[in-house]
Amino acid sequence: MKHYADPVPHGTTTGVHFFGHPAHAMLVPFPIAFLMAVLASDIAWWYWSDPFWARMSLWLAGAGAVTGIVAGIAGTWELLLVRDIRRRAAAWSHFVVAVMLLSVGVANWGMRVADAEALIVPFGMYLSGLGALLVSVAGWLGGTLVFEHRVGVLNADEED
Repeated sequence: MKHYADPVPHGTTTGVHFFGHPAHAMLVPFPIAFLMAVLASDIAWWYWSDPFWARMSLWLAGAGAVTGIVAGIAGTWELLLVRDIRRRAAAWSHFVVAVMLLSVGVANWGMRVADAEALIVPFGMYLSGLGALLVSVAGWLGGTLVFEHRVGVLNADEED
C-alpha cells in the first residue's frame, strides 16, 4: 500500500499556468461548488416548495456549466500540451468523466431556463444527483492525478 509520506517521484510540470500556478487547479473549485449546490437547492425546493430555491438551482446550474466549461478548456489544453499527462490512464478517465459532467450540467441548466420549477421533479433532481456523483468521481480522479501522479506539482528544483 502506498503512503503519501513515502518519497514521491518528480512531478509533471503544468503546461497551462498563471505565474507558475496550474490554471485548471485554480478554476475547478467553482464548478465543483456550484454543481454540488444545485442538488442542495433542489432538495430545499422539494422540502419547502419555495420558488426561491428553484431560481437558485437555475443560477447555480448555469454558473456551474459556464465555469465548468472554462475549467474544462484549461484541463483539455493541459492534457493536449503535456505528453506525460497524456500517458496516464487516470488523466483520460478524468477527462471522460468531466465531459460527462459538463454534458449533465448543461442539460440540467438548459431544462430549467424556460421554467425553473417545472421539471425539478423528477428530471432536475435526477440530473442534480447524477451531477453530484460525477463531480465526486471526477474529483477523485483529479486527486489521483495530483497526489499519486504529481501532475501540476512543482519539483523541488523548480521552486526557486
